[in-house]
Amino acid sequence: MRDRVLNAAVPSNWPPPLNDDASMAWFTNYLESNSNSSGWACWYFLLRMSSGERIAIGNGGFKGKPNNEGIVEVGYSVLEEYQRNGYATEAVRALVQWGFSHTEVTQIIAHTFPDLKLSIRVLEKSGFTYAGKGVEEGTVKYQLLRENYLRSDSVNF
Repeated sequence: MRDRVLNAAVPSNWPPPLNDDASMAWFTNYLESNSNSSGWACWYFLLRMSSGERIAIGNGGFKGKPNNEGIVEVGYSVLEEYQRNGYATEAVRALVQWGFSHTEVTQIIAHTFPDLKLSIRVLEKSGFTYAGKGVEEGTVKYQLLRENYLRSDSVNF
């Protein structure tokens, strides 16, 4: 299937793991009630093939604008057949760069399940460190502080 808005092929096994009707409805509702929140919700990860064809391989983004302490939460998912190629790391690093390009962002957090070793590796390669238990049962929290990001080699803004 081809999506006209994304101008990309969408694989038949879309959406990526851990995306469900509830998460997609959350993003839709968030955007409908926060029309001035461009960039603070869902992004699509597109892979450009050597033929020029674009394929939707994943999605991610933020769970809304930063809170009063400047904290924003990032999430991401890539279709299984595109995992282990560095795409999730590239996407998370781009989201982190975009997030920290906004001066009000002091910290970016992420929640994942401890058995999702690939997800944890993506976070670690993107500069996040373990920060304890997550807010949802069975999850763990990772964080990246602005000052640590600014000291890293990842800064491009």
